[in-house]
Amino acid sequence: MPFSSLPPLLSEALATRGYVAPTPVQAAVLEPEAVGRDLIVSAQTGSGKTVAFGLAMASDILAESGQPPLLRAPLALAIAPTRELALQVSTELRWLFEKAGVKIATCVGGMDAAKERRTLSQGAHIVVGTPGRLRDHLERGSLDLRALKVAVLDEADEMLDMGFREDLEEILDATPPERRTLLFSATIPKPIIALARRYQRDALRISTVGEDRGHGDISYQAVTVAPSDIENAVVNLLRFHEAESAMLFCATRDNVRHLHASLIERGFAAVALSGEHSQNERNQALQALRDRRARVCVATDVAARGIDLPTLSLVIHVELPRDAEALQHRSGRTGRAGKKGTAVLLVPYPRRRMVERMLGGAKINAQWINPPTPDDIRRNDRERLIAQLLEPVEFDEDDRALAERLIAERSPEDIAAALVRAHRARMPAPEELIDRAVQPQGSADGHRPGFEDTLWFKVDIGRRQNADVRWILPLLCRRGHVTKNEIGAIRIGANETFFQIPRSAAAKFQAALKRTGGEEEGGVITPSATGPSAGGNDRPRSAGGPPRGPGGPGGPPNKRYAARPISAGRKGPARPR
Repeated sequence: MPFSSLPPLLSEALATRGYVAPTPVQAAVLEPEAVGRDLIVSAQTGSGKTVAFGLAMASDILAESGQPPLLRAPLALAIAPTRELALQVSTELRWLFEKAGVKIATCVGGMDAAKERRTLSQGAHIVVGTPGRLRDHLERGSLDLRALKVAVLDEADEMLDMGFREDLEEILDATPPERRTLLFSATIPKPIIALARRYQRDALRISTVGEDRGHGDISYQAVTVAPSDIENAVVNLLRFHEAESAMLFCATRDNVRHLHASLIERGFAAVALSGEHSQNERNQALQALRDRRARVCVATDVAARGIDLPTLSLVIHVELPRDAEALQHRSGRTGRAGKKGTAVLLVPYPRRRMVERMLGGAKINAQWINPPTPDDIRRNDRERLIAQLLEPVEFDEDDRALAERLIAERSPEDIAAALVRAHRARMPAPEELIDRAVQPQGSADGHRPGFEDTLWFKVDIGRRQNADVRWILPLLCRRGHVTKNEIGAIRIGANETFFQIPRSAAAKFQAALKRTGGEEEGGVITPSATGPSAGGNDRPRSAGGPPRGPGGPGGPPNKRYAARPISAGRKGPARPR
C-alpha cells in the first residue's frame, strides 16, 4: 500500500521526512487484511517499526476529515520498556501526526510526574510511556483509558523480560475489551504468545524478520581472548576500527562504571549509560554522542534500549549476552536504516563452545578472529592518516602564511613528521595482549634476554586439570605481583606446571606469594629444585590451540582453577555471565 493512499496530512509528513516508499513492516501493516485487526508483528530493530505502528493506529485516531476528534481522553496508548525508547517513540509519532493536529503526552520514569498529570488533564489523543509510570498515573486517576481504541506494546518481549508483566496486565485490563492490541517485538517467545492469547482477538501474525536473524546489515565477529585481557582487547578493538560511534555492552552498572573510567583514563571520549544515571545525565550522554563530543558509549542492556544513533557502526559485547535474543537486541543498535555495522563478541577461551551454540541457534555466521595487535592498529593508523592528509581541503590566507613560516624554519620532511607525531599523540596507545606474548615464553629453545639465570617454580595444576598458559600466565602475574615479561618458559606436565622466574625477581615473587596465600585461587605455588622432568610427559605449552578437558576448550574445570577476568591493580568488566 503506497503512502499516497494515506490521509493527505500523513503523506505530507512522510514526504517532508524523505520517505519515498514504505519499509516492509510499514507496508505489511497497511495491507487491507491488517487494517482494523489486532496484530503480532516481529520486526528487526531499525526497520521503521515505530512509524509502522503509527500508521497502523491512524485509522483509530483520525476521522474521515483527517483530523482527530475533540476528546480529552486518549484514543491510543503506546508502551515501551525504557525511558529512551518511549521518548524516541514520542518524537517519531509527534512529527508523523503534527500536521493532523494530534496531541501526544509522554509519561516516563525520571520525569516530572506533576507536569505529566497536567498534560494528561489538558487532553491527549496519544499517550506514550513506560509501564511503571503509566500504571502510577492509572492508579492515581490521572490516566483515563475508558475511551481507548488501540494499545501498542513496543519491544514486548523485553518488557516481559524486565518484569513488567503485572504492570502491563493492569494497564490492559483498564482498557475497553473492544480496543485493538498491537504487539511489536523482535522475537516472539512463549510469554508473548500467552499475552497475545489473553488480550488479542484473531490477531494477524506479521513477520518481516528473515531467516538470518543476525541482521543482514551487520557483520559479526567473535574474538577469542584470555579472560584477564578483556579490557585490553576492548581498547585494541576501538583503536583498530576507529568507528565514528561505538557502543560497549556490559552486564552490570558496576562494570559499566569501571570500564568507562578506564577508557577515560586512557584518553577515549566516552560516556556511560546505566540504571544509576539520572534522566538528565542520560540525556547529556546521548547528546554528547549525537554532536560527536563523545565517540564511545558504555552501557547496560536496559539503558541502551531504544537508542538510535545514525553514526553508530560498531557494537562490542564486552560481556556476553545472556541469549540469542539479547545478542540480537544489542547488535541491532548498529546496521540500521540500510547502513552497515559490525558487532564484535569478546569470547573468553572457556566460553567458546557456549558462544558457538548460541550463534548456531540464532543462525548467525560469525567470523572467529584473534584480537587486533598493536602492529595491526599502527598499520591501520598509517593508512587512515595518509588518506586524511591527502583529502582535498580549502586553505585560507592565514593557513598559507603559517605554512610558509613553517617551511622557512623546517624542512618539509620535518614538518610532515611533526604532523604525524601530533596526530598519533592524540590517540590512545594500543595494548599488548597476554595471549600474543605467550609464544616466546613457552618456548624451550634458548633464553630470552634477562633469563640467563633463572629459578624454577611449580604450581600443582597440570593437563589433567585442563591447565592452559592463557589463564595460568595472568594467574601467576596476579599471585606473584610480577609482569608477564618477568615469567620465562612455562612447561605443563600431567599434574604440575613448571615456570621460570629470573633470580633477580625470585625474592619479590616469593614474598608476594606469602601475602596472597599459598592455597588460594590457582592451587599451590612452590619453588622447584629440579624443574620439569626431561621425559615426554612434561612439555612446553603455548597459545597455539586450547587443550580439551572437562572444563571446555582452554578453560579450567572448576572455580578453584578459574582465573579472574581482570588483571591485578585494574578494575573492569567481570567474567561474562
